[in-house]
This record gives sequence, structure tokens and C-alpha cells, in this order.
Amino acid sequence: MSKVTCLTRILVLNGPNLNLLGKREPETYGTLTLADIEAALQTLAESLDCTVDMAQSNHEGELIDWIHQALGMQDGILINPGAYTHTSVALRDAIAAVALPTVEVHLSNIHKRESFRHHSYIAPVAIGQISGFGVDSYLLGLRALITYLT
Repeated sequence: MSKVTCLTRILVLNGPNLNLLGKREPETYGTLTLADIEAALQTLAESLDCTVDMAQSNHEGELIDWIHQALGMQDGILINPGAYTHTSVALRDAIAAVALPTVEVHLSNIHKRESFRHHSYIAPVAIGQISGFGVDSYLLGLRALITYLT
């Protein structure tokens, strides 16, 4: 995990296959890497006077553990659950259990893609969802979360 030290603390989680950004289906996900997105988030976090702790895992249980550990340590969660968006009741339940304000983000517009991607288990327990704007989905999501918290 990398950190920027400031006032409001945000956990940024990325789910499965997002470690392959820049290589994986660039026509859908763009050419930026996860490191590029993290750098953009850190730059924005500094200007918003917040801390971002960022992590990525291909393992559902690890993501759930990080969500649980956020309780009492973080003020909110920015999450791109990847494919777990459409399959994971466990991630949904973890977010609901910690009751931290959460924004769901996606690089692509999940509602313009295959029908199985149209449903999100995360959206009903999130304060909002932003999709389809590439890296700007993350940046808009962080801005929205900080605005909500302050």
C-alpha cells in the first residue's frame, strides 16, 4: 500500500485483473496502468487534503479483509471491484457491515457492455457509482467521496 499523509483517510481498492491495466483490453480499459491511476489519485489527494491508501488484489477474501480493517481506520472507501461487482455478495456484505461511505468506480461504462455486467451488487450499499470515464472515474469518485465526507 502507498500513502499520502493528510486529514481525511480514504481506502482505494482495486479488484481482480486491474493489475493488468495498460496491457489488458486497451480498447476497453485504456492504456494507463494501475500505477498511473494511483499516481493521479495521489496527486489529487494532496490537493484535497486527504490520505489515500491503495491496494489491489485478485482475491475476494483479501479485499474483504481490507474492508474490515478499514473500520475505525478510514473515513471512506473508493472501490473498483472489477468482475466482483457482478458476482460478490460477500464484498457487498463487507461494505454494508463496516458502513463506511463507499463510491464504486469503473473505467468502462458497465451499462453499455455485456448484459451480465449491468447488475452491481455493490451499488445498493454505495453512496454512488461512476463509470465510463476511464481514469477520470477514479478522480471524480475521490472528489465526490471527499465532498460527501466534508
